Amino acid sequence: MRLSALAAALALPLLVAGCSLSFDTTTLGVPVTMASPAGQAAQGQHFKVTSRAMFAFWGLFRVKQPSLERALATQLVGGKGVADVRIRTHSSFGDVLMTVLTAGIVVPRAVTYEGTVTGP
Repeated sequence: MRLSALAAALALPLLVAGCSLSFDTTTLGVPVTMASPAGQAAQGQHFKVTSRAMFAFWGLFRVKQPSLERALATQLVGGKGVADVRIRTHSSFGDVLMTVLTAGIVVPRAVTYEGTVTGP
């Protein structure tokens, strides 16, 4: 009984940390806001970009990290910024099918970035 409790305590951090993504806007090099002031919509060009994240071995290892910087590299030149950023992570039917067929060894996820490119 005591050994199973120890095994469960050691396995819990691995289960909780699987397939986690962190998003850091400081690497973009431009001003980023998550929301505009109340009653004011951001002015600029709206974007919606979907990128892929890939994990291995039941989410324990990150194989591919999605990047908003790569997706918007050509639009973020000349002192522009990003406003009203929304990030949504989801699994499509194909992602779930791949996870089931590989028994969790390969775990793909779709990450959708939405927002507005603002600037001069």
